[in-house]
Amino acid sequence: MKRVFAAFAALLALGAAPAPQASPGGVALDVLLAEGPAPRLSDYRLFADAGGRKPNARVTPYALNTPLFSDYAEKFRFVYVPPGTKVRYRAEGALDFPVGTALVKTFAYPADFRRPDQNVRYLETRLLIRKPEGWTAQAYVWNADQTEAVLKRAGARIDVAFTDARGRERRIDYGVPNQNQCKECHQLDRAIQPLGPKARNLNGDFRYASGVENQLAHWTKAGLLEGAPKPAAAPRTARWDDPAEPLEARARAYLDANCAHCHNPRAVASNSGLFLQWEETNPVALGVGKRPVAAGRGSGGLEVGIKPGDPDASILAHRMASDEPGVMMPELGRTVTHEEGVKLIRDWIAGMKPHGD
Repeated sequence: MKRVFAAFAALLALGAAPAPQASPGGVALDVLLAEGPAPRLSDYRLFADAGGRKPNARVTPYALNTPLFSDYAEKFRFVYVPPGTKVRYRAEGALDFPVGTALVKTFAYPADFRRPDQNVRYLETRLLIRKPEGWTAQAYVWNADQTEAVLKRAGARIDVAFTDARGRERRIDYGVPNQNQCKECHQLDRAIQPLGPKARNLNGDFRYASGVENQLAHWTKAGLLEGAPKPAAAPRTARWDDPAEPLEARARAYLDANCAHCHNPRAVASNSGLFLQWEETNPVALGVGKRPVAAGRGSGGLEVGIKPGDPDASILAHRMASDEPGVMMPELGRTVTHEEGVKLIRDWIAGMKPHGD
């Protein structure tokens, strides 16, 4: 522990923000900054109750305009920022979170998605913790009584049964990632980085206990965020499932959330030449008329990533629709096809004008 705080003090000497101070009875900042992960989620005191439903002081709920699909799991997100520190605004990429930050994401399933607030089963809670030397990732799996979550370095498989929004009975072999898988998905510039909490993906309304408010505005008013412009002047990612928003914006937001953590020039799929981040403007880099570098059988015998006007001839739509290992994309984080997401991408491709039109 002394080494951790010594490293933190050295960071402060280089001109970082003032040292965060833990609140008595609040979040256990010393445990967050410890060299190794805690064996139990409750050791961090991020929640005021045993079941992880009531966030502790300075643990703020948030949501993303367009999140990553994870086998239809519901996700409850929170951010903890230590007292005496603030998140720094960035127009591009993830916000600049201070040392001691914890990004908390709980994956859960209601028994019946037509009644999403009833009989909700927590499966796992993932933490990204900003330590002096960088971000670390851990996964904690909830017990059957929903009273504690324990560290699972090697991941886990969990059988899940639920009724979906259409009234269909479904079963999923849910996968909790191991530490290597966490690192692979969150790797940017060869280091673990947050993926979702970007200014443009937080630039939307959230229903707080005090009422509905834009998240960037709320974080600024609450003293969590500095340097942010008014929401109208900040970038914004579309909501993928809002039919009132433009189809192309929704499709690009979906690809950004579900594919760009690997398919961008700074991540593990950079050698593919297929770059699906929101900022990309080159149609070929997005897959339009682009032949794959090495898709193998994943191409399904198709020739290009996106063939405008023809989703059936587009490798992108083919791999998204598959649930076969070695073919499906994304490779990790799902075991079933996201039917609604595939339909969105197919509709987008179908509406593209073929070359020469």
